[in-house]
Amino acid sequence: AATAPGKKITARLKRTLPVRGPQAPTLSELMRWYCLNTNTHGCRRIVVSRGRLRRLLWIVLTLSAVGLILWQCAELLMNYYSASVSVTVQFQKLPFPAVTICNINPYKYSAMKEYLSELDKETKKALETFYGFSEGKSKVRRSVDDWNSTGSDFFEQIPLLKVEDFSRTATELHSGQKRKIEGSVFHKDSSIVNSGDSNDIIGFQLCDANNSSECALYTFSSGVNAIQEWYKLHYMNIMAQIPLETKEKLSYSVEDLLLTCFFDGLSCDKRHFTRFHHPLHGNCYTFNSGESGTILSTSTGGSEYGLQVVLYIDEADYNPFLVTSTGAKIMIHDQNEYPFIEDIGTEIETAAATSIGMHFTQSRKLSKPYSDCTETGADIPVENLYNKSYSLQICLHSCFQKAMVDSCGCAQYAQPLPAGAEYCNYKKNPNWMYCYYRLHEKFVKEQLGCQQICKDACSFKEWALTTSIAQWPSVVSEDWMLRVLSWDKGQKLNKKLNKTDLANLMVFYKDLNERFISENPANTLVILLSNFGGQLGLWMSCSVVCVIEIVEVFFIDSLSIVMRRQWQRAKKWWSGRQRGSAPPGSDVERQGHHNPACIDEDLPTFTTALRLPLPQDSPLPRTPPPNYSTLRLETAFTEQLPDTLELGQH
Repeated sequence: AATAPGKKITARLKRTLPVRGPQAPTLSELMRWYCLNTNTHGCRRIVVSRGRLRRLLWIVLTLSAVGLILWQCAELLMNYYSASVSVTVQFQKLPFPAVTICNINPYKYSAMKEYLSELDKETKKALETFYGFSEGKSKVRRSVDDWNSTGSDFFEQIPLLKVEDFSRTATELHSGQKRKIEGSVFHKDSSIVNSGDSNDIIGFQLCDANNSSECALYTFSSGVNAIQEWYKLHYMNIMAQIPLETKEKLSYSVEDLLLTCFFDGLSCDKRHFTRFHHPLHGNCYTFNSGESGTILSTSTGGSEYGLQVVLYIDEADYNPFLVTSTGAKIMIHDQNEYPFIEDIGTEIETAAATSIGMHFTQSRKLSKPYSDCTETGADIPVENLYNKSYSLQICLHSCFQKAMVDSCGCAQYAQPLPAGAEYCNYKKNPNWMYCYYRLHEKFVKEQLGCQQICKDACSFKEWALTTSIAQWPSVVSEDWMLRVLSWDKGQKLNKKLNKTDLANLMVFYKDLNERFISENPANTLVILLSNFGGQLGLWMSCSVVCVIEIVEVFFIDSLSIVMRRQWQRAKKWWSGRQRGSAPPGSDVERQGHHNPACIDEDLPTFTTALRLPLPQDSPLPRTPPPNYSTLRLETAFTEQLPDTLELGQH
């Protein structure tokens, strides 16, 4: 009972005292308290400035400073994930790269005739019918009836067509029958133009074996390109059915390809070359492959200290329908890199000396978050089919081959076989050509997802090449040089060499400057924080403590006020509901609003009591007169004296 008056006074103080600071009941009071107490001068000037114009000016300046801070900090964050490129040049003894050499003609035509005899026969008939010429005879067109009497399985599988106009009508060249073009038309030559003579457009049609109405016509601006593409399709179908061991015997051996070899001024031979079989180029040979555990190096630049080889091309044994150029293809690459001869190989001419000077460069990029590259390819969900170190080309080819196996049920001949798959051929996969072309179309248009999955490698080696060509051998030295080379070739040749069968190749370092190109972070965490501090101090005279204060007031305290108001509304609603459900006459205790500033239970002091608001229509309190008992006159007389009585009457 003794503490009841104290509690009542404390409750009254809580209801009446104004509240400042983080415990303010409203957001406006919280913001006013913040502006008056913060270290950011702009916010304080908004509150203390007198006059609307001056206050508006400070509001604009403060908001502009906040906008500039946000903009500059966003720029700093974006620059934090940027990288600077540094180039370092070092002169030292350099490892020599691997040099892969392939004959442009993959297989000896004389050894392949038994496999290609029917296809070559039909191709010659097509040329005779289309263009009116044959080997050793005058140009006389063969009648369609004569051709049809012999039959043509190849043209039944993939008919060659001549597009007569653009009304989707074409004529079969082997039968002369007209057909309506169904499905899509794809121009395989980028140089195709409408010259006004549509008879020059030749192509072939591929149809879905399961749905004959699903067809696609592939047209070419040149009959040479059309027949050659048509020939390659049948050629790959035939080669896919020949065992690998047999194909290696049908191609060129290192003794057939290599006549002379020198490296770094010393003689070399076939022991320095490693064979690997390429589906499109037959047997290829890699110099300095590193498979023996030793990688050759060179300590001197110049053509005299690199690789010098003379190659025997044997032009007379070329397949006339498969390849139309003569020479060799080479590729310079790292020992752990797969040589994509068909994509980035360099062609070497016959009857010429080709000099290739190299500059060696090592490059390294930063991985995430600076760039979207991969270190080893382990994070790429594509199986590496080439058994070499990861590269973007390997990923793209492996991804396409996997899609080929999943969609068509067989693997494309030009790429390695996935586990458990086999190469496509007509007998087992009659629909593979149509499926392959459709899939390749999606691949080129980036609809298979391979380009999105595959990433660049973060580190790679590169050899920048400078190629020069000179006539070789010279006219004055041609006779004796060809005789000596024929003698060196020995009994393997029963004829005199021709200079168009030879190619001279030199690969060397132009200098021994090794270039390192690397990416380094443009900013560190320390620099980023320093730049943040500089921007905050420049525009808002703010420090880290000020930032913490902003977070506390604008997030924690503001959220606390909002949640507290919601809680009070919920309590008020619940109390009203309880009062509405109470029986009439029931005594419901009323609770006043407690001021959250008064959180203690102590009795109010004199100072806090003076801060209580006054009741309305009440005079201001004044100090009462002193009530000292010494000022009271006390007398010892019981009666008043007469003289004092008279004085009092006056």
